[in-house]
Amino acid sequence: MADNDSVLAAARAWKGEPLALATVVSTWGSAPRPPGSHMLVHRDGRFEGSVSGGCVEADILQTAAEVIAGAPAVVRQYGVADPAAWEVGLPCGGEIAVLVQPVSAEGFPPGLFDAIDAARADGVPFDIGTDLATGRSMQGAGGFRNRYDPPRRLLIVGAVQIAQSLAGLAREIGIRAHVIDPRGRFLTPERFPGVMLDDRWPDEAVTALRPDPATAVVTLSHDPKIDDAALVAALGFPTGYVAALGSRRSHAARLERLAAAGVGPADLDRIQGPAGLAIGAIGPAEIALSIAAAMVKTFHAHA
Repeated sequence: MADNDSVLAAARAWKGEPLALATVVSTWGSAPRPPGSHMLVHRDGRFEGSVSGGCVEADILQTAAEVIAGAPAVVRQYGVADPAAWEVGLPCGGEIAVLVQPVSAEGFPPGLFDAIDAARADGVPFDIGTDLATGRSMQGAGGFRNRYDPPRRLLIVGAVQIAQSLAGLAREIGIRAHVIDPRGRFLTPERFPGVMLDDRWPDEAVTALRPDPATAVVTLSHDPKIDDAALVAALGFPTGYVAALGSRRSHAARLERLAAAGVGPADLDRIQGPAGLAIGAIGPAEIALSIAAAMVKTFHAHA
């Protein structure tokens, strides 16, 4: 799954400007970016996104400038077999093909960016097909198909120390974090800079945020009054990852409480408890890392 959030944000900011869009349309071997990865190039040379992690971007910028100036869309091939492999190729041994097309009716129509944003806001994926021979894209067409999934979110219940590390990790991997806790003293911008904060009771907050398959809900407060309500709410939606912090003994007791509250066996099985991968984590930061790793693993498995 390609992460194109920053490119979509740039498309909104640069709307109406002359642009070119570069897209990885095929890969082989140890290619650094997956198919569907975008790089958006402005006429003035600014760009957002990546198609190779830095290996061929300079050449893509030159090609994009030509496309913006009126040249037709083109598919560029890069690999170690190229004569200039170490200059504009992939020394890592992979091969990629990159389509560079104008952001216009003859290439990638600008309205598609708006359609992608609308679909993601509704929590549904959006498919675009591109004819590589002509470089034209349209919704649901054949040819190379790219899917734009809803933005990944993480709803953290309990503004504890682990939540501080987990919110930071989520930000670094492009997942939007929301921290939910009705205890105002815990929920401060100083403890969670740049994070969405919600002081509603967790069941109310989770229900209002309507978690979808691209959303994780992780409970960390250790307070059943807070955590249990959040879990019940999360299980009422197709939440992609549901986890609860605690020992195996406390998780067994949690499952008993939730079962008594009417949660069925299939939904109880959706809760990962204890939360996180078993990496022998010690301390808040390592525990947060184990949870982030389990969350990403689950997201990728369902992609």
